[in-house]
Amino acid sequence: MKQTHRNIFLLPILGVLLSSCASIPLEYDKPETENGQQETVPASEILTITAVGDVMLGGSATPELEKYGYDYPFEKTKYLLLESDIVFANLEGPLTTRGKEIIEKKYKFRAQPQKVAPALKKAGINVVSLANNHTLDYGEQGLLDTMAALDENGIAYAGAGKNNIHARVPAILEVKNIKIALLAYSLTFPEEFWAKHNTAGTAFGHQVHVKEDITRAGNLADVVIVSFHWGREATTELRPYQITLGRAAIDAGASVVLGHHPHVLQAVERYKQGVILYSLGNYVFGSYSKKATRSVIAQLTLKNKRLTALQLIPINVNNVEVIFQPTILDLEQASSVIQELKTLSRQRGTTIQNKNGVAVVLLNNN
Repeated sequence: MKQTHRNIFLLPILGVLLSSCASIPLEYDKPETENGQQETVPASEILTITAVGDVMLGGSATPELEKYGYDYPFEKTKYLLLESDIVFANLEGPLTTRGKEIIEKKYKFRAQPQKVAPALKKAGINVVSLANNHTLDYGEQGLLDTMAALDENGIAYAGAGKNNIHARVPAILEVKNIKIALLAYSLTFPEEFWAKHNTAGTAFGHQVHVKEDITRAGNLADVVIVSFHWGREATTELRPYQITLGRAAIDAGASVVLGHHPHVLQAVERYKQGVILYSLGNYVFGSYSKKATRSVIAQLTLKNKRLTALQLIPINVNNVEVIFQPTILDLEQASSVIQELKTLSRQRGTTIQNKNGVAVVLLNNN
């Protein structure tokens, strides 16, 4: 049912670049007819996309993962992922047992490719961003091993590559005869991780490149999604460039912008006919951080290639409590998360409603 493509689109995109050097929507999300009856939408016309935050199956989680298995982190939430057509995550850190550090860093991550990649696939994750500040923690070899492990398991990726041109190539997924393009960029240090003409690394989010890439991706696909690794860690406050770049991506033709890096939730903004989720926080992350305790699973619905619904399901990612196994929050705790999201998003001119512990973003598509 799910098909992923990347390399077959590489040559035409490289040529252009070189020359220019979720579940089924909830009842209240369905449109109504003039007589007040809910419109029946054929399943073949509905595309569901689930997006989660940072994933790093290593670090402090390693002892638990070795004990319980690498499928363990997804057991309480994977049903939400498996019923979606597209499932996206930010893969924080390389899948490798090899490689050499490019520079000395305080925090360095890596995870076992032969265990992590199959677990991601089994959980339903079929596309990831590699554009982050840990992808090159173990050098080019670590990145190459990561891409090989993902390719072997049929997981598409974007945001990193053998050079700065390869890193800007989108992942293309085709579901229900609809093509979705994912582009991913990092705006985080270390600068040494940004791909150059002759060196592997991540795609840096130059605004001019982002706009060019979205335009090209729009010629290949019906829907364009952009992921940014950006902002400041552990804060809900947006940096001005996040707003500028997120809106520029929508202006260029993206339908959805997905943000990562702060490890905590940030605002949601409805902008024109698109939506910007400035930070999805953590999902499964091998750390006992006291700041990253609450997050969401985002479910987006597209009808006729147009965004029609967005809901956010609050989850507990406090690993002291859930031991690296995200858990859906009860109504009282979920409502607290939704209230924070409402406050943050109101500052961006966006309204969120609490529907029985699920945050529903009002898209005003009428």
